[in-house]
Amino acid sequence: MEDKNISQAVILRLPRYLRYLGELKDSNVERISSQELSELMKVTASQIRQDFNNFGGFGQQGYGYKVNYLYDEIAKILGLNKTHHLIIVGAGNLGQALANYMNFERRGFHFKGIFDQDENLYGKKIRDMYVQPMSELEDFVKENDIDIAVLTIPKSAAVKVADQLVKCGVRAFWNFAHTDLNVADDVVVENVHLSDSLMRLSYIITRNESEND
Repeated sequence: MEDKNISQAVILRLPRYLRYLGELKDSNVERISSQELSELMKVTASQIRQDFNNFGGFGQQGYGYKVNYLYDEIAKILGLNKTHHLIIVGAGNLGQALANYMNFERRGFHFKGIFDQDENLYGKKIRDMYVQPMSELEDFVKENDIDIAVLTIPKSAAVKVADQLVKCGVRAFWNFAHTDLNVADDVVVENVHLSDSLMRLSYIITRNESEND
């Protein structure tokens, strides 16, 4: 694959390609054309070919794509050919829900620990983890080779916790706190604002209602 800048729009489509290809694999589909994939995903065949050409193409004109091969190659691009060790900071409802979602492990994301400042939660078992106090966070991160931290804590605490974790070697954050993290350029932050998604849905509903009036 050439070392070049890939647009954010293409990157955002890659997980969706992987999901559909995974379903095709599970259905024992061995080969698919860009047109057939287009009909499944509601993305134009031209867009699919353009997206894949950013990474070398993967297909053969007149033959299509080998599903298993394409799935594996996109998984490699997304870094899913290796294991990621994660912790969750914040053992509330959202943190517990994420810890219990087993599909992450299929993608190579393994939760190693969960932490909270609420003493009433200490020792509570969530899947195969026990909630630990924040005082044990730094040692745990260093001893367990944690590379991703999931923040499901109030924004008032998120910045301080992120700074603490960066000093311990964490290089990526999945941030559910409603605040921007001021971290070094080599630290990756993926912000997730659930209310933003819901507001976009509200906008679409409102627009559709206006068009139908």
